[in-house]
Amino acid sequence: MTFLLQQTLIYTIPLLIVALAGIFAERSGVINLALEGIMIMGAFVGVLTVYLLQEAGIFTKDSGQLVMLLALGAAALMGAVFSLLLSFAAINLRADQTIGGTALNLLAPALTLFFINILTSQNVLGMFTGDAASWFMIKKTDLGFDRGAELGVLGGTFLDKFYLTTYICIVLYVVLSIILYKTKFGLRLRACGENPQAADSLGINVYVMRYAGVTISGALAGIGGFAFALTTANCSSNGDVAGFGFLALAVMIFGNWKPLNTALAAFLFGFCKCIAAAYSTIDINGDGVYLLRDIGINPNIYRMLPFIITLVVLAFTSKKSRAPKAEGVPYDKSTR
Repeated sequence: MTFLLQQTLIYTIPLLIVALAGIFAERSGVINLALEGIMIMGAFVGVLTVYLLQEAGIFTKDSGQLVMLLALGAAALMGAVFSLLLSFAAINLRADQTIGGTALNLLAPALTLFFINILTSQNVLGMFTGDAASWFMIKKTDLGFDRGAELGVLGGTFLDKFYLTTYICIVLYVVLSIILYKTKFGLRLRACGENPQAADSLGINVYVMRYAGVTISGALAGIGGFAFALTTANCSSNGDVAGFGFLALAVMIFGNWKPLNTALAAFLFGFCKCIAAAYSTIDINGDGVYLLRDIGINPNIYRMLPFIITLVVLAFTSKKSRAPKAEGVPYDKSTR
């Protein structure tokens, strides 16, 4: 059970933070279909930061957490900058936001593979030395105390060993959710996604608020991209994030653009991804003898499970979903 929860959390966190990224963009009135592409760029820049710092010999294994924080910041910055392409096309040029997001999703892997090939003459960029688990994972022995036994399964899940990115993303999720629903900035942002004409009549700059929403969205998606690369790909980048950007969109829709509902949806989808990735090692009886792979189901079924669940969930919940009214509608001040 502890192993299953740990693995589920690893897949849940990127979905959680990227789904929140989608909420910020769409609550401001801009459809951010480019989450997949932004994740790819964030993963690449984060891994590149680790690679360059290791290659230069500036940091060693003892300062791995500092390297990780710098890489996380670089990924957030890259995501914010890359999302400006979508902002400019959607807000200034009033271009079709779906097409703009799709274009960025096509551009991101091409750019990533181009630069990786220049740097390494290969199609994968990884850490210069070592592996992510030894460099970036914190163990309970490193903290100087042992609480796992006292807290049972949860103690083993959250304290035995973990990536710092897990807690950073959870804190970001809570803080930004509060900002979105409990502050003046959040109210103005949501107003621009519901009725931009009314917001403009009250003196709110719709263009600025939409730029802010998409930029925050890009930064969060960049963080999610690096969190994915760090925890599931051993801190490597190959121009792919396994469709997590699109899954995050499904999580956001299933959560009805609300942070708490989205968190529950992210955990469900993360659990499905966990089964798909670790079915061969999941112990059914707890005795290490009878594994999930031994029940006779075709392995491809497990791999398809997250996407089957996505289709089923959206089929039954899409009618009840309430997207922001002005989502995807370019704002024209002259039509106020």
